[in-house]
Amino acid sequence: MRFRYYWEDFTPGWTFENGPRSLDRDQIVAFARDWDPQRYHVDEQAAKETPFGGLIASGWQTCGLMMRMMCDGYLLDSACIGSPGLDEVRWLKPVRPGDALTYRATVLEQTPSQKDPNRGSVTFRWELVDRAGEPVVRIIGRQYYLRREPAR
Repeated sequence: MRFRYYWEDFTPGWTFENGPRSLDRDQIVAFARDWDPQRYHVDEQAAKETPFGGLIASGWQTCGLMMRMMCDGYLLDSACIGSPGLDEVRWLKPVRPGDALTYRATVLEQTPSQKDPNRGSVTFRWELVDRAGEPVVRIIGRQYYLRREPAR
């Protein structure tokens, strides 16, 4: 199978943006009822009495949205073979119904595998940013990719 993106394509400084997308009230409440039923995610009236002053999306939902935007943008057309995990997840600002969010990926580091000449790892900073360009969630993580040409 041929892919558009391989390990060699993800050089430090490479960036990608996709979006904007938003979550509406019903999406926020439906997700929260199933997975994160805290009052500021499921109950508009109760949410007004919290420090958020209204309904907000679960941070886990924003991570899911980010993953979907990553897949739609480039990941499904890449030679990605998984991830060993995340180094950092930060929820920086609440996401409210209708907020327009753009996905932004930046390559921080590209490392060839020491064990397998057919692959390497890439460390990314993934963010969702609001209309003002302010990050609402930031993740630092690594993914493994096949190489277009094995190392010699």
